Amino acid sequence: MSFPQSVINDAWERAGGKCECARRCSGHSGYRCNKVLDPRNREAGKQWHAHHVVSQEAGGPDTLQNCQILCVECHKNTESYGG
Repeated sequence: MSFPQSVINDAWERAGGKCECARRCSGHSGYRCNKVLDPRNREAGKQWHAHHVVSQEAGGPDTLQNCQILCVECHKNTESYGG
C-alpha cells in the first residue's frame, strides 16, 4: 500500500515544498537539504517522492508521522530506496 493523497498533501504542507532530508548518508549532517520542489513533479517521480521513514516491509504505516518528502537524490540515498 502507499500513502493516501491526504497524507501526502499534509506532508507537503509540513515540508513547505522543500526536501526534508537531514540524513548523513546524503551529506546533510546537522542540517536539512531544503531543496525547493515543484508539486507538479511528483507524478512521474521526476523531482520528489513521499518516503516511508520506517519501510512498509518493516511494518511502517501509511501515516503522516511516517511520511517524509524527499528529493529524488536524497531518496536514492535511503536504505529502502527501490525495495
